[in-house]
Amino acid sequence: MHLLAFGLNHTTAPLAVRERAAFVTEHLESAVRDLAANDGVREATILSTCNRTEIYCRLNTRDASLVSDWMCRYSGLTDEAIAEAVYGYPDDAAVKHAFRVASGLDSMVLGEPQILGQMKDAFAVAHRAGTTGKILNRLFQHTFSVAKQVRTDTAVGANAVSVAYAAVDLAKRIFSRLSEQTVLLIGAGETIELVARHLLENDVKHIIVANRSIERAEVLAQQISSEAISLAEIPSRLHEADIVVASTASTLPILGKGAVERAARKRRHKPMFMVDLAVPRDIEPEVGELRDVYLYTIDDLSEVVDRNINARREAAVEAEKIIDLQVVRFMRWMKSLDSVPTIREFRHEVDEIRARELDIALKRLKGGAAPEDVIERLAWNLTRKFSHAPSKALRKADESGNAQMIQAIRSLFGLENQ
Repeated sequence: MHLLAFGLNHTTAPLAVRERAAFVTEHLESAVRDLAANDGVREATILSTCNRTEIYCRLNTRDASLVSDWMCRYSGLTDEAIAEAVYGYPDDAAVKHAFRVASGLDSMVLGEPQILGQMKDAFAVAHRAGTTGKILNRLFQHTFSVAKQVRTDTAVGANAVSVAYAAVDLAKRIFSRLSEQTVLLIGAGETIELVARHLLENDVKHIIVANRSIERAEVLAQQISSEAISLAEIPSRLHEADIVVASTASTLPILGKGAVERAARKRRHKPMFMVDLAVPRDIEPEVGELRDVYLYTIDDLSEVVDRNINARREAAVEAEKIIDLQVVRFMRWMKSLDSVPTIREFRHEVDEIRARELDIALKRLKGGAAPEDVIERLAWNLTRKFSHAPSKALRKADESGNAQMIQAIRSLFGLENQ
């Protein structure tokens, strides 16, 4: 029984690789079922976000190649393409990695809270798909508990920072007064909601929300007192936007170079700031070549992000101590599972001895033997048979000079202080 955390993230893989390894939300359940159908994979969960694609699984072997092979086969990537980008953490290292990810210690923005919700969603999908069991169920519940403790007991999550916040912060550096700008938000998911919240905090008055589902766009628009449009309306409205932030689950770009070029002409080359927070990308990379258009991808936000990290680093040290302790506790529980079959066999053997000796005692009583003699013989037989195997093991250990066995038996029977 082995645990494995396998994947790639923003520190190991460029955007071009991450977007090919990403899983579309609506395909995630079938993907995790396909993974779990492999021989050797007992349990599995897939976490796929804009910054990482990770597989948490329970294997029959320590060989991680079957997971790597599956990822390549499913995503269409080659071994060569991911060789330098992937990592694999076994057993206690896998547990520590899960705790660190959920606590925001492995995020682009140290301590960002969004990843915890994404991990909960990933686990929910796997649980619904029937690909989790005793080990991963316990691992993820423990993971969520540790993340909560880290945020409660340390300041690693203070002064909320996220990729969404970083996008707005970068916009503030380009436009001196955000309140006078028109913002087009493409998408209506959690990331766009966070962007909208930060925009409102900066007094942005005019926000347009575009989404494939106009109903969902309208729900978000009502929350932030803005306007909702469909994706089909974007070409006719794009020129109005000074700032564009995109984050959808689309597998194809929403905005191409031609559409942005036409909008730029209508704007008479008034600067347009664009942030693509999606993986795969929502805005074609070639858009960045246009004059007066400033396009940033999720990877470009690292500089902005760094400015918000320093205050959290000391808290992260304390968080790591909490995580190290909780890893020990989880592994102690997991290793205890190895003793369950032995305990079950031992109790079965003891029950059989008890049943046999009790049967003999009852027959002697029915035969007229004195109760005192029956009880004494029963106690003597039970004591002798219970101690037979340990005594035999002790003699063998003594003959072979196995001090560890002798010490283990002394510990097992509470003889250490005698």
